[in-house]
Amino acid sequence: MKRKAYEAALEPLQVELGAMARWLAHTGTRVLVLLEGRDTAGKGGAIGAIADHLNPRQCRVVALPKPSEREASEWYFQRYVPHLPAGGELVLFDRSWYNRAGVEQVMGFATGTQVEAFLAQAPVFEKLLVDDGILLFKYWLCCDQEKQEERFAERLEDPLKRWKLSPIDLKARRHYDDYTRAREAMLEATHTAHAPWTLVDFNDQKRGRLTLIRDLLDRLPDTRVEPAQIDYPALKGAPGTERYGVLAPLPAWPDGDAT
Repeated sequence: MKRKAYEAALEPLQVELGAMARWLAHTGTRVLVLLEGRDTAGKGGAIGAIADHLNPRQCRVVALPKPSEREASEWYFQRYVPHLPAGGELVLFDRSWYNRAGVEQVMGFATGTQVEAFLAQAPVFEKLLVDDGILLFKYWLCCDQEKQEERFAERLEDPLKRWKLSPIDLKARRHYDDYTRAREAMLEATHTAHAPWTLVDFNDQKRGRLTLIRDLLDRLPDTRVEPAQIDYPALKGAPGTERYGVLAPLPAWPDGDAT
């Protein structure tokens, strides 16, 4: 999808996201969005498209590093709980507890017993969240192996994207089919009526972002809260400020006095 067409389609969706944020603040609703998918699928870009024009105090992005030694000894879901949304918040997880069913399983960071326990507990944990009133949305971003290889090569060549290419990513290239099997087992065990998965084609990342945002907005209650009216009188000052409401520049500091 061409950038010009993408930006023209994205802008009205971001306006709707702003209206959604006002509704969250007005009602105290809590929204939690999990974005999962293969390396290079486009999770960061999708999160940016959602969050870029929202108040960062209301819209939080959570991207946790690998667990510490202490966290590794805790109940698996424990370190995610402090990041759950409070009233009026939208929280976007750039990967989530589903790491256990994906990279941790495929790369040998979790045992088969741990993965089995996770797949049994995840639907129960999510049922508790939903029953408490959190609106939970789970998205899996899909890309095929050819597209993944193309994006890995782009990261390798672009100094601004090189940081995205980790040693784990390089190892993961040899495990595409293993990730597929792990994903299918995860979907079978955790696609539930109370917390279903939505798969989105991200071979075209721009089109995928638009599809994901449109789906998210369509699944939220269609309740409109008008923007607050702001009294914005013109300010007196330098010529032209009455028209634009612009503050006049401050006077220069006296020589030798910077206090």
